[in-house]
Amino acid sequence: MKQPSVALIRAVTRMLGPLVRLLIARGITFSYLSGLLKTVYVAEAQKSLAAAGEVPTVSRLSIVTGLQRKDINRIQSEPPPEHSPPAAVSLGARLIGIWTGDRKFRTAKGAPAPLPRSAKGGAVSFDALVRGISTDVSPRVILDEWLRLGLVAIDANEHIRLNAGAFVPQRGFDEKVYFLGRNVGDHIATVVHNALGEGEPHLERAVYYDKLTAESVQKLQSRAAELGMKTLLALNKEALKFADADEGKKDATYRMALGVYYYQGPDDPQPDDSDGAK
Repeated sequence: MKQPSVALIRAVTRMLGPLVRLLIARGITFSYLSGLLKTVYVAEAQKSLAAAGEVPTVSRLSIVTGLQRKDINRIQSEPPPEHSPPAAVSLGARLIGIWTGDRKFRTAKGAPAPLPRSAKGGAVSFDALVRGISTDVSPRVILDEWLRLGLVAIDANEHIRLNAGAFVPQRGFDEKVYFLGRNVGDHIATVVHNALGEGEPHLERAVYYDKLTAESVQKLQSRAAELGMKTLLALNKEALKFADADEGKKDATYRMALGVYYYQGPDDPQPDDSDGAK
């Protein structure tokens, strides 16, 4: 059997470290994760074989994944896993996108405007924002949930203000880990696409430095937050226009994502990265 790339194993080990820390903190054991990995292996092998024009038979899947046939038969007999986001996420992402991207919900400087709960005559309000997207959920239910998650706050004038960090809920574990799976999953998919040479490379860049003081990284964190939000808000405005223009088109079958993250922590004991940009 061909030995795997040492560099690949190092990269996978580094990716898994923080994830395993989260799993341990939440009581997910190795045996549980092992069963989950079997399901993922089978699902990805089925996709790969189908893309290559092969029939993903149990025998073929067993060879590709290294799993026993009984495990594959059991996995294929189980109902597919639930992938729908928490209720607060599915509608909330669209509402935040409009609040930050639609001109009528922004201030003259382009920031999300503080909104009254309701306004007469169809004027701009939080109720109007929600009703413009869905009449199935009351604005009050959305407001209560967003207050719980820390996405909004109510100021002294009884106006609802969108928090600067609203792209990541401040509270609500299920909502946070939904974005963990979505954002990190898309990031890894981009890296894999580039590593395997599957067409034109996707954007995937980072800037990193070590041997910095705590004061320096705090200043860089503030600057990163400022520049990152400017980028996200600017692209959101453009994407909102395209989403509205493409609604109902038969070939509107693609999605996009741009992510921004910032990390700071102690220097690695044995750094394997060079300062600068990648």
